[in-house]
Amino acid sequence: MASYNKVLLMGNLTRDPQLSYTPNQTAVVDFGVATNRRWTGQDGSQREETCFVDCRAFGRTAENINKFFSKGKPILIEGRLTFESWTAQDGSKKSKHRITVESFHFLPGTGGTGPGPTSGAEHFDPGYEDAGPPQRGRGNEPIPDSDIPF
Repeated sequence: MASYNKVLLMGNLTRDPQLSYTPNQTAVVDFGVATNRRWTGQDGSQREETCFVDCRAFGRTAENINKFFSKGKPILIEGRLTFESWTAQDGSKKSKHRITVESFHFLPGTGGTGPGPTSGAEHFDPGYEDAGPPQRGRGNEPIPDSDIPF
């Protein structure tokens, strides 16, 4: 049976990232992201719901998220959904889903600036239309800071 586990999520951090290290010194960062959905109900009233999601990243990705992000900053993350279960101190069984972040992107907005996309991912900028296929001479050259619109 085939399976596919991919999550794309864009929202704002709900708390400052919390960096820690595993016993073999691998960086781990935990943070939360909130996404909003707005729609008009059948009665014509404006409705909104917020979804809060726990996220975890490892290695250099974790260190960069910890360095460049804080509560309220916008972020686009790519990763996979993971399921965790454990037994609480009172003996009850607990479980939750979490996103394991594989890459992230800086977004324009409330201070979401930084060095650019990470993990070799393509740049995501919702304010610009797709420029089409890459042009000759427009490969992976670094973008000067003066050309970044935010």
